[in-house]
Amino acid sequence: MAALKATAWLHPPGIRWVRRLPAREKVLYLTFDDGPIPELTPWVLDTLRDLGVQATFFCIGRHIAQHPEIYTRIRAEGHGVGNHTETHVNGWHTSCSEYVRDTLQCQARTGNRLFRPPYGRITLPQAWALRQHFELVFWDVLTGDFDSRLSPEHVLQDTIRRARSGSILVFHDNLLSEERMRYAFPRTVKHFLKQGYRFPPLPGSTTGMPASRQAPMPPSSSHS
Repeated sequence: MAALKATAWLHPPGIRWVRRLPAREKVLYLTFDDGPIPELTPWVLDTLRDLGVQATFFCIGRHIAQHPEIYTRIRAEGHGVGNHTETHVNGWHTSCSEYVRDTLQCQARTGNRLFRPPYGRITLPQAWALRQHFELVFWDVLTGDFDSRLSPEHVLQDTIRRARSGSILVFHDNLLSEERMRYAFPRTVKHFLKQGYRFPPLPGSTTGMPASRQAPMPPSSSHS
């Protein structure tokens, strides 16, 4: 995908993946995994609207099928989307053929090249089999909102401490993460908005929208 091509790296050769985007300005990328669900995703969308920022939603295909009106709202409000498999399969415990089939089933719903493996777990044969279809999108700031051992304040402070320009942040719109996500997500955004940061969708995540609403390609530069 052209939008991520200049900023991803190869590891191993032939498989494209990214965990952070280079940035010459103050920019952070909010991502939400596991939705859409009616208990949380509409609240996330309301909060994004109120804060005036955008995000990218890595959606589970069966949730799109169950709640198409929420998925339609995500797209209509200019947010990005990506593939998070049809049934949230764990690549370490799934055959290559089953994993590819499950991922491509979700791809029929999301329609772009962004893919985030559930749990971040994907085997080399699975990644190789999918290489012509997807860019693998990981992260450099996993907020930990899913971890019940962490307090909401810990999730907030750790996220703020680790985020830097170009970071890809992962929150979850699932019920396991609700308490910590509801606390940390808006406070994180408010903290960085005060410092002059922007929050656009990931490049390539708005494919299929009018050109005026598609996420622009960030400037190319080296990053670590």
